[in-house]
Amino acid sequence: MRMTDEDNAPQSKLAAAPRKLSRVESAAILLMSLGEADAAQILKHMGPKEVQRVGTAMSQLKDVSKKEVGHVVGEFFEAVGGQTGLGVGADDYIRAMLTQALGDEKASSLIDRILIGGNTTGLDTLKWMEPRAVSDVIRYEHPQIQAIVVSYLDPDQAAEILSTLDEKVRLDVMMRVASLESIQPQALQELNNILERQFSGGSGAQASRIGGIKRAADIMNYMDRSIEGALMDSLKDMDPDMGSEIEDLMFVFDNIAEIDDRGIQALLREVSSEVLVIALKGGEEDVKEKIFRNMSKRAGELLKDDLEAKGPVRVSEVESAQKEIIAVARRMADNGDIVLGGSGEEML
Repeated sequence: MRMTDEDNAPQSKLAAAPRKLSRVESAAILLMSLGEADAAQILKHMGPKEVQRVGTAMSQLKDVSKKEVGHVVGEFFEAVGGQTGLGVGADDYIRAMLTQALGDEKASSLIDRILIGGNTTGLDTLKWMEPRAVSDVIRYEHPQIQAIVVSYLDPDQAAEILSTLDEKVRLDVMMRVASLESIQPQALQELNNILERQFSGGSGAQASRIGGIKRAADIMNYMDRSIEGALMDSLKDMDPDMGSEIEDLMFVFDNIAEIDDRGIQALLREVSSEVLVIALKGGEEDVKEKIFRNMSKRAGELLKDDLEAKGPVRVSEVESAQKEIIAVARRMADNGDIVLGGSGEEML
């Protein structure tokens, strides 16, 4: 990433509007402006997904101006222009920062696959791996082992892993996930030990309650619509009651219309306008109306203008934006900030 010279250029009457930065991009700029030592200390407290997302954002940042840096870091970093590490190559910076934070051996593993060992258990280590890599690890295991692993991981990662499996295997695993109530600690520890021998993780007792109908619904929420629809049909064919229970607990984008006004307003404060515009390109009219009613008149008009000006958007982009908003809504519901309407209430 390199700094531009826009701050040294003559001021024009029609200054270019500053680009909109996502929260992840802003976090990446902030970390890279702090210097390796301070950034390393922050990274130590981040989870797998945060390190992955911020690390990817760092590597993709280009042409970041001093003015943008000043905007991100605010008043506390007004003098950041000549003191940041933003002028160095992103790859070298990330390598040095992660090495300082994690040590040579762990950083090398993380840089290779955004993977960290250390104090994690065998199952926890899988959380740092790319979904396809996890799929390769469990592909030839017994479906019950696959179900335990999928239940243990975060729903979005589990959904991607299932998407890489054969359709029949996917159905078998999801049925087992939904039926799974608990697992004996000794059995879970044995699975941990097997994985630790492969990934050099730590040890420790793990909670034995995993899986269940709600977990299956959480995973289904993160699947692509085509895969999720086919899997749901198969689940209902195999076990109508189980399929209906899972479906009742799922929260999809159209369910946003069922969130109360206060919850919608809180949700809108957490979602960027760019993501909202793309998501609404494929949203139902009742969802759009719910959003517009909970905006100021001016903000609503701007959103409508942005929707009209956006033009055609790929279905994959719409689904990705909608999933991002769903993830925010679910996180806020888990934190007690909002209540998901309709079937979502049963998920709390």
